[in-house]
Amino acid sequence: MRRPLGLVAATALAFGSLMAFPAPADGSAPDPETVCIPGVPETDVLEPGPVDICLSVHRPAQASPQKRVPVLLHSHGWGGTRTSDPAAFRRYLDAGFGVVSIDQRGFGDSGGKAHVEDPAFEGRDVIAVIDHVAGLDWVKRDGPDDPVLGAIGGSYGGGYQFAGAFTEIMETGRTRFDALAPQITWHSLNDSLAPNGVVRTAWAGLLYAAGMDAHTSAVHSGFPEGMVTGRWPSGMDDFFRDNGPAFHVDEGRKLDIPVLLRQGISDNLFPLDEAIANFDRALTDRARRDSMLVGYNGGHALPNVLPAGIAEPGDACSARLSGADYDELELRFLTENLQGGPRTLSGHGQYHLMTARGECRTVDSVAPTTTYTLPDITTTTAAGVPQSIEIAEGPLTLAGNSRLDALVTALGVDSRAFFALSVGTSPADARVVQNNVLPHREEYATVDRRRSIDLPSVATTVREGESLFLTVSPQSDMFALHGSRTPGALRLTDVTVRLPVVR
Repeated sequence: MRRPLGLVAATALAFGSLMAFPAPADGSAPDPETVCIPGVPETDVLEPGPVDICLSVHRPAQASPQKRVPVLLHSHGWGGTRTSDPAAFRRYLDAGFGVVSIDQRGFGDSGGKAHVEDPAFEGRDVIAVIDHVAGLDWVKRDGPDDPVLGAIGGSYGGGYQFAGAFTEIMETGRTRFDALAPQITWHSLNDSLAPNGVVRTAWAGLLYAAGMDAHTSAVHSGFPEGMVTGRWPSGMDDFFRDNGPAFHVDEGRKLDIPVLLRQGISDNLFPLDEAIANFDRALTDRARRDSMLVGYNGGHALPNVLPAGIAEPGDACSARLSGADYDELELRFLTENLQGGPRTLSGHGQYHLMTARGECRTVDSVAPTTTYTLPDITTTTAAGVPQSIEIAEGPLTLAGNSRLDALVTALGVDSRAFFALSVGTSPADARVVQNNVLPHREEYATVDRRRSIDLPSVATTVREGESLFLTVSPQSDMFALHGSRTPGALRLTDVTVRLPVVR
């Protein structure tokens, strides 16, 4: 199917533009147009050669060369395909936006293999799509070849937004995107898939299976090694290093456009800390003042059983900010930034975080504010049960990043333990806040080495009669089979925890 579509697109482009179709007489949007454009040629040994990137172009009924409109790019999650049903974009089309939905390389009708938002592949594919959009005669422009442009989508459909915008900055010094709205996506794929070098097996296995036909040879060789050895292979680290905002930030690049970041705080693939890193590090100060971060309980949210977690599902902050839901918040954000609508939204430059119990807390900073001293902690590794150590009694509210500092002694090789914050009336009923744990790894036996251990970024209230606990577990079902490689123990002394206590 790919080649015939590619021939149709190539023939149309040779005449300078695609055929324009009149709007239906009833005023509804015309049927979407299927277009395939040349993408970056594939270099992977499994499928070298030319690649088509296929699109569904949704033009709103009112759009014409005399009444041009902004366009939103859209793309799918990992393993998915583009959206060709206009009903899915009705709110945007009715509001006067065009929408171009993309099959990313390796998926749907597009060719090639998925390089997982590599600037050299998916990044340049997005640039080719923008070039195509700039040539549509009904699209509003900021200048020659510069469409008024936003983007929507979640997970992998958030990753392409950063890939396209940062690749343009890398190659030309600026991006043609005017606003982005990425949901539940990442800052660093290496940190997400294997934090501290420990493979997040529950998600890695699901993602590998979902993209089986799209993987490059590098992933096909690296994934089994990581799953069997419990180590993140150097080849995988190299493969994913460029594929996210973290790479571009390290190279000195930032986005200078408004961004609406929506992240699942109970997401245990791309957790809240990934969005915080994007908000804090990937945006200029000016862009951050016009942006906002909204955290909710949802996303890639597998239930934690070991250790057990808790998070009331929902999106209280979007409801509070928009008066309705996230769809309304996103539409108003894009209307303000792409159509010049009045700025009716508040909360720009802030973090809006839903707690595990369902409240919305808005804060100006997510940095730790308060330090607590804990007793010495000893945990077994490889096998054993979780333990919860009391930090503080309620009432108490947290919203943001936390960190543990301690002198660590490891008895064993490649020792691992999993850390989380939890809430309960006692250690026996304490539940992990928003289902997230992070691993700490000591590669070699060591004695009293000073370590700083990141704890999951969370938002929670601790009520009167409850306490906040530090939960330490030798195992986690999110990292199944990737606990310590040898039995032993970790001992932590001189322990302090720094928490983002909301005053």
